[in-house]
Amino acid sequence: MTDIGVRAVRQGVRRGADRIGAATPPGRDRAVDALRAVAVLGVVLGHWLVTALVSDGRTLRTASPLQHMPWLAPISWMFQTLAVFFLVGGHVATRGHASARARGVPYHQWLTGRLTRLFKPVAAVLGLWTVVALALLLSGTEYGTVRTLVKLALAPLWFLLVFAGLTAATPLLARLNPLWPLAVVLHVDLLRLGLGGPFWLGWVNVAAAWMVPYTLGAAWTRGELERRRAGWILLGAGAAATAALVAWAGYPAAMVGVPGGGMSNLDPPSLAVVTFGLAQCGLALLLRERLRHAMRRPVAWAAVALVNLFAMTVFLWHQTALMATTATGLLAGRLPGLHTPPDGLGWVGVRLLWLPVFALALAVCWTAFRSFERSGGGRDRRSRVVRSHRPADRGTAAKARHV
Repeated sequence: MTDIGVRAVRQGVRRGADRIGAATPPGRDRAVDALRAVAVLGVVLGHWLVTALVSDGRTLRTASPLQHMPWLAPISWMFQTLAVFFLVGGHVATRGHASARARGVPYHQWLTGRLTRLFKPVAAVLGLWTVVALALLLSGTEYGTVRTLVKLALAPLWFLLVFAGLTAATPLLARLNPLWPLAVVLHVDLLRLGLGGPFWLGWVNVAAAWMVPYTLGAAWTRGELERRRAGWILLGAGAAATAALVAWAGYPAAMVGVPGGGMSNLDPPSLAVVTFGLAQCGLALLLRERLRHAMRRPVAWAAVALVNLFAMTVFLWHQTALMATTATGLLAGRLPGLHTPPDGLGWVGVRLLWLPVFALALAVCWTAFRSFERSGGGRDRRSRVVRSHRPADRGTAAKARHV
């Protein structure tokens, strides 16, 4: 590309960024959007880096470099960002519900709008993978392979179900102290792991574990986490508790799922993943001011705004993009970092080179299915990028206490 072409592209990007900035309310708390974008992209990159599809005879199975190199577990901590998403989700939902009540919007209408935006993009994923699964089975593909692919593609849906349940309970959770769900997780783990209780008891933590950062988001709305001391306490206490649980209580160091491993911190959620989430939430709160400053840059804000505008599409289709790239790559033979076992640092290095290809495949999915996300939301079809949520102040915090 010539220098003139490069300048033209830069000017086009700048003009687009300026238009997005002009459409954004001046009082919007852009740090909230930045944290949500980081959380979504962290999950996407984490899955792309630790998920491999390898052939086991005629059957495909999932594998992870953490199976062969468990000492890489600390690196995976950067990409397990679900707690930050629930923190932001709790903050936005409690503010939104308080605002809806103040405007006289009934609860059922508020909830319908939020769940419509959440689940409408799911219809496209379910529809496509129903067709794909049937086609694979009818073509004679091994059931184990089909099961692996469908499970991988639809795995993100568990998160949506939990998030939807917490959203529906927002009027109750807006007042709940995060220590209560934390106590539930602690006692569940004590019973099932310390006293040999039944495994199914751990599924109580599916709701309780993610309720902790969600209710922290509600506390943020109430204005209780504005002081930096709150962020430092969460970061320090969460990190210390996680280190103690891993070092002395036998919890895995990996905060992501490891195929073929023993105990998992995510399936079901454990006390360690909750304390780790507390540390992440503390760091997120400490970074708010820096993010607000960084988001004053038009290009940076435009990138964050676009991720937020299509966050559900990116989240729902990133595993499909991975599998589409893997399947297409088979036409060229067995490719390193894509079809080979993730058993060494060489695989990790080559997998990093595949990330732009995964991103390109995801861009194709985004182009094809973004309309499902943009058409959701009931009567109010304005982009979430131009809706206003402002930093907590005393007036808003007072209203939130009475949600």
